[in-house]
Amino acid sequence: MIAFDPGHRRIGVATGDRVTGIASPQRAIEVERAQDAVARAAARVREEGAARIVVGLPLHMDGAESAQSKAARAFGDALAAATGLPLEYHDERLTSFEADELMAGSGLTKKQRKARRDSIAAQRILAGWLAAPRPGR
Repeated sequence: MIAFDPGHRRIGVATGDRVTGIASPQRAIEVERAQDAVARAAARVREEGAARIVVGLPLHMDGAESAQSKAARAFGDALAAATGLPLEYHDERLTSFEADELMAGSGLTKKQRKARRDSIAAQRILAGWLAAPRPGR
């Protein structure tokens, strides 16, 4: 399974599975042109051999959808259509904050932290999705 934290310049990527319940950050996808984002993400899905896609859904703190939610849904829907894989959205509130907290005191430079932030956020999205109760579990 693969998770994405879509952004304007970078798409965070994480992989994991239900058996171990472990999610791991992967190399982010750099986005130079918005129209290339889905194709590059679909290529990564194929590269990883994923069977399901999880996309982070940016919500306001009160749970309402945001303008970014609409963009994340458009990205996710296009990615699901391009790959033919099942897609689920997962609340991504505070995942970037969590990523920053995890890297605090790491000794990484600001540039190094920035390069890793989106994929750590994707890892937090996928970890949350894996831990969420599901019918039939």
